[in-house]
Amino acid sequence: MLNYIKIEALRMLRNMRYVIFVVAFPVAFYLLFCSVYGNETGPDGVRANIVIMVSMSAYGALAASMMSTAVPWAQERQSGWLRQLQITPLSNLTIIMTKLVTSLLLVLPAILFVCAAAVLFQGVSLPPGQWAGLILTMWVGVIPFAALGLTIGSLLPPDTAQPVAMIGMFVLAILGGLWFPVETMPSAMKAIAHAMPSFNYADMGQSIVAGHGAPLSGVLTVGAWAVALGVIAVFAYRRATVRA
Repeated sequence: MLNYIKIEALRMLRNMRYVIFVVAFPVAFYLLFCSVYGNETGPDGVRANIVIMVSMSAYGALAASMMSTAVPWAQERQSGWLRQLQITPLSNLTIIMTKLVTSLLLVLPAILFVCAAAVLFQGVSLPPGQWAGLILTMWVGVIPFAALGLTIGSLLPPDTAQPVAMIGMFVLAILGGLWFPVETMPSAMKAIAHAMPSFNYADMGQSIVAGHGAPLSGVLTVGAWAVALGVIAVFAYRRATVRA
């Protein structure tokens, strides 16, 4: 299993699409937004450059979790790699867990690079406990998005999975308030946004940097989405296995 995880991770790190969307874009957008809004004060008196850091870390992590699952998984089904895995000693559960662990590993650069840019270029400073809580929460909180990516990759061919994953990624980013505050949305859209895993995922990070800790409501919402999408991902994988 460890060798399989290593192979999967190295394969994605060589993928320029992953490097651009997951590492370069979040850092570039962070620096751009900070050049415009960085000196303002956000909610709870937190400086905007810290609020933006959380939002762009969340966007990068969301993108990483979906880009490292949806398209590669669809390509593996089409190329016959899935059939090869089925004749190895690896169980179905091991294969799914490997994909999940690999996705979590590939999320870390997206989070760490944005945080590093915040420290180096914006002078952001947080207590060690807040840094640890923020990074851990942003890391583990991407599980529902990785499960969604696996579902897309199991159900759709590569040429369809890529645009669907990207559209889904941007919709989740918008409804999560990662690009602009949810408070500025129409009331109906705001109600939908508050139920989305991306909103609660980012909100947990924002609450941590404000010194309040992750809210229980956000933890429960993200956890519920993780369970629901995880179950769907398993069924989608089984369907893909039968078809393969």
